[in-house]
Amino acid sequence: MNFQALKYSYNPAVNTGDYTLLLLHGTGGNERDLIPLARQLGDSFNILSLRGNVSENGMPRFFRRLGMGVFDEADLHFRTEEMVMFVKELAEKEGFDASKIIALGYSNGANIAGATLVNYPDFLAGAILYRPMQPFKQISDFENHTQVPVLMTTGKVDPTIRLSDTENYAQLLTQAGFDVTSYLLNTSHNLTQEDVVLTSQWLKKQGFQ
Repeated sequence: MNFQALKYSYNPAVNTGDYTLLLLHGTGGNERDLIPLARQLGDSFNILSLRGNVSENGMPRFFRRLGMGVFDEADLHFRTEEMVMFVKELAEKEGFDASKIIALGYSNGANIAGATLVNYPDFLAGAILYRPMQPFKQISDFENHTQVPVLMTTGKVDPTIRLSDTENYAQLLTQAGFDVTSYLLNTSHNLTQEDVVLTSQWLKKQGFQ
């Protein structure tokens, strides 16, 4: 397969040298879904929001899956590389700093952000993973060299995620050198205002704001 451009929305901050939030929607979403959430995190970020190139029964996704919770890992590898290359090219076109990108992904979007951490461990300046799953069942050695911070939030009663798997995933990222902060929220798969509050606090603590 050949790489394809992704549909996107880009809204620069007053200072385009600031950090860029890379918004990655969940299944059935689009490049507009997470912008209202991002706006709640302050006006100091460039906002780059992508739409996944894969369609599942008409619903946009970032990569194919074989069943509920079963990823097409070959496609995930390909789509992750496609996305990273696209963002690098877009940084030159739009004029934002490719070394100051913070991924903010929900569900399917969190999973391709996680695949980016695995396949390109030094690409992102930070990652916010809402309701994530481990992107690949078997992960070979990978290492982040700058203790890139990662925020993970998981719903305590989320039927799509096993809590033990999420704990193992967080431990795997930590062992690879990422600075992982993980929260278990009293909710299901849906996003809540608590996610926004915790994210805002985390961004300030990490010096991104």
